[in-house]
Amino acid sequence: MIIYKVGLVDDHPLFARALKNLLSDAADLEYVGAGGTVDQLLAQGPVPDVVVLDLRLGDGTTPHENVQRIRGLGGEALIYTSGEHPELLRSAARAGVLGAVLKSEAEERVVEAIRSVARGEQVITTEWAAALDGDPDLAAVDLSPQQQKVLTRYASGQTAVHIAAELHITVDTVNDYLKRIRLRYAEAGRPTRTKLDFFRRALEDGWLPYPTRRPSRR
Repeated sequence: MIIYKVGLVDDHPLFARALKNLLSDAADLEYVGAGGTVDQLLAQGPVPDVVVLDLRLGDGTTPHENVQRIRGLGGEALIYTSGEHPELLRSAARAGVLGAVLKSEAEERVVEAIRSVARGEQVITTEWAAALDGDPDLAAVDLSPQQQKVLTRYASGQTAVHIAAELHITVDTVNDYLKRIRLRYAEAGRPTRTKLDFFRRALEDGWLPYPTRRPSRR
């Protein structure tokens, strides 16, 4: 079993104790410490697999620079927020954060989100979706109907082979469409290199619907 290391960056000690207790029953997640800043967390050892990151920190750092630093060292970040300040959520999104979870969420939902980020998966919530949807800096990208079909299928996890069979085109044609889509987004200043990037772009531009929040199990 893979055990993922989890750290917290938050300047409220209460959240550190709560997260430590929350992860104590998760056999695949190991709590490794907390700090009021990214520097304080990293002073305790290598960057964890997942850093649960508060949006607003007392040292004046921005979510963008904190997420960039964490990812540059090989970790991934999950924003832990009260749901305010969508502009800060967008700042974190531009740095490549995998998602956000509310501090008011049920405990099992928080653990599930941490596991998803540890696996490199996107965590989409209604608050996260609303923040991205309201981003004025997202340059629009127009795609042809066929490009939209390829994008939505690829972003949803289908392989080029499956897409080709479904749309009655060749695999080479699918790959050519993907190259053209990458180019269109690059020209708009929105690099799209990985399948996760394709998923983000499809959500941001409305080609895929945002998921709705599931009822909490309390």
